[in-house]
Amino acid sequence: MKAIRRFTVRPALPERLNALEQLAGNLRWAWHGPTQELFAEIAPDAWREFQHDPISLFGQITQERIDELAADEDFVRRANALGEDLNRYLTEPRWYQQLEGDKPDSIAYFSPEYGIAAALPQYSGGLGILAGDHLKSASDLGVPLVAVGLFYRSGYFSQALSPDGWQQETYPVLDPDGLPLRVLRQPDGSPVIITLCLPDDQVLSARIWQARVGRVTLLLLDSDIPENSEELCHVTDRLYGGAEEHRLRQELLLGIGGVRAISAWAERAGVQSPLVFHTNEGHAGFLGVERIGALIRGGLTFTEALQVVRAGTVFTTHTPVPAGIDRFDSGLIRRYFETELLPGVETGDVLALGREPGDQSGGVFNMALMGLRLGQRANGVSQLHGEVSRRMFSELWPGFDADDVPIRSVTNGVHPASWTAPQLTELAIRNLGTSDTATADWASPAVSDAELWGARNEMKRELVDDARKRLERAWTAQNPGGVAPEWVRNVLDPRVLTIGFARRVPTYKRLTLMLHDTERLRRILLHPDRPVQIVVAGKSHPADLEGKRLIQKFAEFAREPDVRERIVFLPNYDISMAQKLYPGTDVWLNNPLRPLEACGTSGMKAALNGVLNLSILDGWWNEFFDGENGWAIPSAVTADADERDRLEAESMYDLIEHQIAPRFYDRDGDGIPADWMRSIRHTLSTLSPQLSADRMVSEYVNTLYRPAFDSTSELRHDGFRAARRLADWKRRVTDAWSGVAIAHVESGGLDLAPQVGDELHLRASVRLGSLTPDDVSVQVVYGRSAANGDDLRDVQTADLEPEGDFAEASDSGEWLFAGTVSLGRPGAFGYTVRVVPKNALLDNAAELGLIAVA
Repeated sequence: MKAIRRFTVRPALPERLNALEQLAGNLRWAWHGPTQELFAEIAPDAWREFQHDPISLFGQITQERIDELAADEDFVRRANALGEDLNRYLTEPRWYQQLEGDKPDSIAYFSPEYGIAAALPQYSGGLGILAGDHLKSASDLGVPLVAVGLFYRSGYFSQALSPDGWQQETYPVLDPDGLPLRVLRQPDGSPVIITLCLPDDQVLSARIWQARVGRVTLLLLDSDIPENSEELCHVTDRLYGGAEEHRLRQELLLGIGGVRAISAWAERAGVQSPLVFHTNEGHAGFLGVERIGALIRGGLTFTEALQVVRAGTVFTTHTPVPAGIDRFDSGLIRRYFETELLPGVETGDVLALGREPGDQSGGVFNMALMGLRLGQRANGVSQLHGEVSRRMFSELWPGFDADDVPIRSVTNGVHPASWTAPQLTELAIRNLGTSDTATADWASPAVSDAELWGARNEMKRELVDDARKRLERAWTAQNPGGVAPEWVRNVLDPRVLTIGFARRVPTYKRLTLMLHDTERLRRILLHPDRPVQIVVAGKSHPADLEGKRLIQKFAEFAREPDVRERIVFLPNYDISMAQKLYPGTDVWLNNPLRPLEACGTSGMKAALNGVLNLSILDGWWNEFFDGENGWAIPSAVTADADERDRLEAESMYDLIEHQIAPRFYDRDGDGIPADWMRSIRHTLSTLSPQLSADRMVSEYVNTLYRPAFDSTSELRHDGFRAARRLADWKRRVTDAWSGVAIAHVESGGLDLAPQVGDELHLRASVRLGSLTPDDVSVQVVYGRSAANGDDLRDVQTADLEPEGDFAEASDSGEWLFAGTVSLGRPGAFGYTVRVVPKNALLDNAAELGLIAVA
């Protein structure tokens, strides 16, 4: 007989052990080493078996063991001390509280997935892990985030490989009662339920699960409740699963339902709802439309409400290719918004937010474009990705150069305490007097090469042990009742140079580039003096057949008898595997098609542990590679895809054979690779602070959250007076812009042979139609002129000032603007003049997409 429902009965904790309940109930244990050590002591085998999950741990230990711990005075003392430490962590002022000036009391953060701990499998890959690290660092810094996502009853999927190497997916059902979650409840104890009106008189209901991520509250919406029909119960069944309408329902629930969930949570908590909202990728974009609807019902027009919402919204794009953007059929969007879903909001206004430039029929609704239109401040996730995004979305700002597109960059970071191996942390505590490995002085002689090398080797031994156990379990699952062959229990060697590669498996990440020349790879793996071993992991989306074929191709090669102990694929890549894999490698490999890797944080996590990177200059590596922290694979410049792969694979093989392996195996008299250790120290010293999510979150606070708070506060002041003024001004400027033109530009002040230090004098005659100089900025745009054309490089701008009386234009209807440019550098020089709208409430001159150029 099969149970229709399962749950875990936990032993009763005596009052002396109340601290354990408190410690287990806050996900800070996921990155707090001393708390993990305490839980491990309770039942070491169960702690390892249940992936360091205290909730599952308590479901496995006996009441007798609990009573034994309660009688252990030392254990009780340490548990209470950790409980007091957690209370201090949750209440003491931290970095954010010490910032001077105005700052938001709370910030809403929306993401479709969160990777916080293996015990809460609500993530598929890098986006979710980034979101989890964002919450953790926000907590450590005291940034008052409240985060919103969905609770997926089956999470993403568990991966196994068939005997022929084909990926197989299973979807284990999660019991939220067995996870570190609790339901948000009304004062009478009943669950808080939020609802959305759908077509055909359907109502989608969801309850709200709460998780405590240190100081941050995470709200997860769950549709699997009795109030829903069977069909609607499945809205939150799986992450990134289902057809188009299923995905739309998930994104409506995340965005619209998420804002309503925050309001309910704020009311229960007795706090103000946030004014600043961060949309992590376009999936949650409908949150802006919900907020607009609330303002419309409060008396604003759509255009006025849009200004308020835009000012307080930050939009982060993670997508470097148009194919990665969520798009919906506009007819489907119309069907859902022609209901009572958002009273007061016109469907046409919603459709305009997602319309693609040039789409005359309006047949496609683009979630990323809606995110950009609803967010006054937007960013990519590395410097290179910011450049790619500005080009990719430039059609929203016609007439502006890509460099002027208002999308900036905040390079991703990773949470050091979550991803740094305990061996490195213990070494920092013992020898450097700090547990903060990201800021420790790794160049100090207080840490000897022998100690650091010993720690690195211990990390590798743990990876080898973990990999062998995982492969043995996978073999046994494929061969029930059998005994794994000896080679399975002997794969990998902790003495051998180890290269790691683990990530999602879409085609552009090129899992199988290393197999381009299998005979050469075989020679590298089996070199008699300088052998190499490779550990690979990753999941392909269930619908991505080409990605699955890449995994199968790799698995086929890894099963060949002569190399199977040197190259392995570890199935079911997740957080618990990653925490052994990143530290346990010597080199981290990344070979995407440039520039399709938005950031690629796996190499960051490896670097935090002293691992050297071998990567295409893409994502974060493009801005941080310095020649000493690893190796750059040259990108081939060719339109032929096969030739490009051949050239880049050969470069990768050359680097491994002729630079990486010789350096790793070049040992001194004590068996230590001195040159390699120099690079490890350099990596830890220079990269760790820059790659920390603390740096990332502080950048978001200072460059995006606080400016957004200032902007939306100003627009909300005095009954939204400024918002109404701004909406009127935008309408007036937009309507009048067709009459704006630069009639004439005069220059002077230079000799026939201008020199550095000379001044170029400019005067521009500008027709403004019904506008005045107060409405515009007339700018000279200057820089190096390209040798092969008129394009400008290294561009700078300077304002030209109006001449004459502001009260009226000259008789010709033209305004005169003048200024000077100092020639500060030799070489080819070029300039032009442009006119753009000007208003103190704009964040960027390109915001309206209006420009007139000489």
